[in-house]
Amino acid sequence: MPDLTLITYDWVPPPPRGYVRDLRVRWALEEAALSYRVASTPFDDRGPAHLAHQPFGQAPWLTDGDLSIFETGAILLHLGGLSDALLPADPSDRSEATEWVFAALNSVEMASLPWTMLKFMGEPGSKFFDNFIELRLKRMETVLADREWLAGSFSVADILMADVLRVVERFDGLADSPACRAYVARATGRPAFAKARADQMAHFAAADVARGA
Repeated sequence: MPDLTLITYDWVPPPPRGYVRDLRVRWALEEAALSYRVASTPFDDRGPAHLAHQPFGQAPWLTDGDLSIFETGAILLHLGGLSDALLPADPSDRSEATEWVFAALNSVEMASLPWTMLKFMGEPGSKFFDNFIELRLKRMETVLADREWLAGSFSVADILMADVLRVVERFDGLADSPACRAYVARATGRPAFAKARADQMAHFAAADVARGA
């Protein structure tokens, strides 16, 4: 049996709550009904113990017994190896889901992250970044126009892609992308997402209380 612990920040300021990337891992764990624990690493003091697991000082990471894994794509692929609810058993379908995992992180998030960071910080827009994300969304509109999920059935690819796109939606970036918007609604309408988000929000709310004590 896997011995799974998700490590996330002990606290984050309010603006990113609901979007911190441990949610991707929580969501996958809930979809697969895998037993897991949640542990915290200090947000304000990212010392050697943190960097030993996550060399960039970020969160989350996952431990499975003696194995420690960072980067949400790697974590979700690991969890997919533990459950057919996350990665299809059929080799062809699994290959398709895996390529969409990398597409979400390398093709779509590469374009969305600079755009959303400017929005988060209230900085002036950039025509280059506007055009970059618009091109990626047009490609995704074509893909999602005639399919419910990226690889036939719901998988870790959909967790990653939907999470990338919902940050864009937070800033009304999907207004002209109805297929993407409907896809995000389908994905985030799943009970496992609701549970994962509620748990993340409760985790940081409890940290507010502890910090104020």
